[in-house]
Amino acid sequence: MDEKTSSPETPTDVAPSADRPAVDRSTRRAALWATLVAVPVTVAVAGFTFAKLSPDTPVAAPDPSPSSAGPRSSAPVEMPAPALAERPGVVCRALVSQLPATVRDLAQRPVTAGAEQNAAYGDPALTVACGGAEPTVDATDHLWTVNRVCWYADERSDATVLTTLDRETAVTVTVPRAYEGALQWLSPISDAVVASVPSGGDSPAGCRG
Repeated sequence: MDEKTSSPETPTDVAPSADRPAVDRSTRRAALWATLVAVPVTVAVAGFTFAKLSPDTPVAAPDPSPSSAGPRSSAPVEMPAPALAERPGVVCRALVSQLPATVRDLAQRPVTAGAEQNAAYGDPALTVACGGAEPTVDATDHLWTVNRVCWYADERSDATVLTTLDRETAVTVTVPRAYEGALQWLSPISDAVVASVPSGGDSPAGCRG
């Protein structure tokens, strides 16, 4: 009588249990959507955290301009100092003593020569020179009155050179092109001229009101 040898059933031989619950398709779909939403949110949070921890990117400084407060030289300004006769020397010393410490936003600087007759302000330097020659002007030249002082303007490529025409001793102010509106810089200097330099007689016709 032959013996029947039984062997263990393989997993493929096992039939699905009748009472095993079937997977709910709607549950699987909800889980999939939750995963799809969670991944980009996690990436966004990680990126935000990294950006907060990273050092700020340095911002380039603006280029300096003539009107901006960049480095300014305080070195002495080179100016000539021609010899003055006694009377112009007295007048020029009086003028220098009356000049303001600043002209608008330009601080006064030392000069290389003639501190008793010269002054300078700012960088590039606006200069004041006392005791020079008074220019000869034509009847058609434009003259300007600023705070009761008559000025002649000589327009040059790098500066406007303004010289008094109604004073006992001439005063010359050189305003670099970097400073717009040359006449606007004359007000405090004109006040010092009126206070210290006597009138030289009648003003030229172009300066009479």
